[in-house]
Amino acid sequence: MPHTRLINVLDREADFFELFDDQRCNCSKVDLLVRAQHNRSTTGEHTLFETARQSPIQAQANVKVPRQSARPKKSKQKARPKRTARTAKASVRYVQIELNPPSYMKDKEPISVWVVHVCEDKPPAGTEALEWFLLTTLEIKTVDDALDCVKWYCLRWRIEDWHRVLKTGCRIEDIAHKTADRLRRAIAINLVIAWRIMLMTLMGREVPALPAEVLFSDLEIEVLNAYAKKRPQPTR
Repeated sequence: MPHTRLINVLDREADFFELFDDQRCNCSKVDLLVRAQHNRSTTGEHTLFETARQSPIQAQANVKVPRQSARPKKSKQKARPKRTARTAKASVRYVQIELNPPSYMKDKEPISVWVVHVCEDKPPAGTEALEWFLLTTLEIKTVDDALDCVKWYCLRWRIEDWHRVLKTGCRIEDIAHKTADRLRRAIAINLVIAWRIMLMTLMGREVPALPAEVLFSDLEIEVLNAYAKKRPQPTR
């Protein structure tokens, strides 16, 4: 796809130096957009987080924060409180920095990246303010470039929903094919099925009166009607 721009959007677990170093060494055509987890040292006077916070505000953005259900503490996961959906009004900053390599990679040169800082100015009472440090290999020339990075990172939540449908709805982790080719084909089919399930769910919430013909062919509707008639009706 020589004319297609590819951007790999990743969450905080992807914040490791080797990823950016690999992208630099291989001259990859895929750019990176990674939410920072570690307050790394830079070639400048301040650390990554301090440098981003001290840069001037360039724009304001409304970020939709989705609701989040509570999660009890598990062996490797912390407990998570319930969060209601809201729109966060955030300040956007961006600055170019050079990240120093970690101590075990001293033979490597510093990596030049841009950081887009998103910080909620006035969070609701009792709510932790939204704050992101987005590292990217994309060149941020204008405010619109920075806002595009914010918009693309927000799409990650929808991708997380898609993964959840794959795991819980399609039960893709239970597939027990014996060859990689069969497994690959099964995954490819389930990727499309999960996308269709998500589309139906979202459209059902937004426009519940939408006719079935929008998403299903006449034959599919006929099959679904026949299947619905075969199923026993729930008793009260």
